[in-house]
Amino acid sequence: QVQLVESGGGSVQAGGSLRLSCAAYGYTYSSYCMGWFRQAPGKEREGVATIFTDGVSTYYADSVKGRFTVSRDNAKNTLYLQMNSLKPEDTAMYYCAASFSPSCFGPDMRSGRGFGYWGQGTQVTVSS
Repeated sequence: QVQLVESGGGSVQAGGSLRLSCAAYGYTYSSYCMGWFRQAPGKEREGVATIFTDGVSTYYADSVKGRFTVSRDNAKNTLYLQMNSLKPEDTAMYYCAASFSPSCFGPDMRSGRGFGYWGQGTQVTVSS
């Protein structure tokens, strides 16, 4: 059974940094495309970043490019999201997700529809 557990969320002032982690259990982690998504109250889910099994190929939403970095440690079965220069508009619940898809970067993957496994989420709040 696939289980994803996020951690690292919290409250920070604008301009600050946070590092989210997502520990994966119950499957061959390195075989999966992984992604980070977020959803703010009253807004649709937004794809933040995805990363292929090689740990090199990545996708970022335009809203986070240059500020966020996605990475994975296949030996530790863990996905990370380093978030720098945080803005109030980054406030949301952040979710990690996993997929068997051979591609990490098509429209379905960027939207989250292509991901079948999800964590419970971790809240990020950025104050101005």
